Amino acid sequence: MQRRIKIGAQLGAYLLLRPLLQPLMRLIVRRRIASGKDDATRGGEKLGQTKMPRPDGTVVWVHAVGLGEVLALRPLLNELHRRSPDLHFVITSTARSSAKVIGDNLPPNAIHQFLPLDGPKFLRRFLDHWRPSLSIWSEQDFWPGAIYDTARRGIPLAYINARINKKSYANRRKMKGIYRALLPEFAVVTAQDRDSAEYLTLLGARAPQVSTSLKPAAEPLRVDKVELDRFRGVIGSRKIWVAASTHEADEAKVLAAQALLTRGGDAPLLVLVPRVPDRAVSILEMASAHGLSCVQRSEGELLAPETAVYLADTFGELGLWYQQAEIVFVGASFGGLGGHNPWEPACFGLSVLHGPATQNFAVDYQELAKAGVTRLVPESEDAAKLIAEYVAKATSDSVQNKKENSHATQLVAEARAALVPLADKLFSLIGPTP
Repeated sequence: MQRRIKIGAQLGAYLLLRPLLQPLMRLIVRRRIASGKDDATRGGEKLGQTKMPRPDGTVVWVHAVGLGEVLALRPLLNELHRRSPDLHFVITSTARSSAKVIGDNLPPNAIHQFLPLDGPKFLRRFLDHWRPSLSIWSEQDFWPGAIYDTARRGIPLAYINARINKKSYANRRKMKGIYRALLPEFAVVTAQDRDSAEYLTLLGARAPQVSTSLKPAAEPLRVDKVELDRFRGVIGSRKIWVAASTHEADEAKVLAAQALLTRGGDAPLLVLVPRVPDRAVSILEMASAHGLSCVQRSEGELLAPETAVYLADTFGELGLWYQQAEIVFVGASFGGLGGHNPWEPACFGLSVLHGPATQNFAVDYQELAKAGVTRLVPESEDAAKLIAEYVAKATSDSVQNKKENSHATQLVAEARAALVPLADKLFSLIGPTP
């Protein structure tokens, strides 16, 4: 039996447009496949088609836009799975680049799919096939048609770990009618901070609760043990440091720092992991300009004793490098990009270096700084020198490094314990299999 929802003018107009836009959605998928932006073998998922059979039993559908958001959900899903080992998850995302990493880091009993585009036929196929007993939406993604179709079927909805800043609220306010119609359909709404909760209330959510970000409870990215042993056999006792998810402005600093470190002899190896792997050519040129020998993982090039930089331009292997690192620089923190997630290295018990741009994870960096886990490198002429000094200290002072690592481990443990009440709420929402 379908539920009745008061749709209002804005949502009503959107729902009328959805079937009319489906031919355009199909065209977009075809063009993205032809241009290589989407995977030809999985393009049908964006039209609600799948080659994966539905598992027997209860299925929970979880959606998060991209890699970082999905990985942040793993501890929560593992907690739900602990309560009910027969529970299955269908995890959807929208970014193609995240698919392989997500696939390699799925929790037990989980399947990854791309979220269908917001046409009624595509969502009908998806919901008919998977028949979820609960739908969980995370952070910022909000697809009105998908949420409406799910609510109409009487499937319980939860919106968790929501994060809305002043700018995104201003954009959403223009479509306030849609939010006022759909946000009340969520039985549980949690926000990462008080501002996000207030904005959600203004948009129509019922009593959103402030809950800590899920990212601090992150579980370590998976590590290929065979590759780990092979790489350790190659580098021997040499120390390594990692520059993770870097962009051009970050690379200018970390490569300059590595050039300083190599002057002293017996320098640690820099494993540089760019956010976008296909930027390898420009990175190799920058390393050469600093006089640094560099080999490229995607080309199968072998490390030598004189290698200064290992360009890890492959997807899904950050856990491999974190497992061996002494200290990590987290990218997007120079150049004003706002910074990437510091909890991924922190949950390996690693100290974190970063530039001044951390607004994407402001609260997280503040919490880690108070615990002595992170180190801010200001934007200045001495930035590379400061990075080199921190790396040199971390790769030589094992006692201090272990102390900072224990602080990171404690924060992660506390965050995982805080997941229990949220998991209780979500578990109580799970309905019967439709």
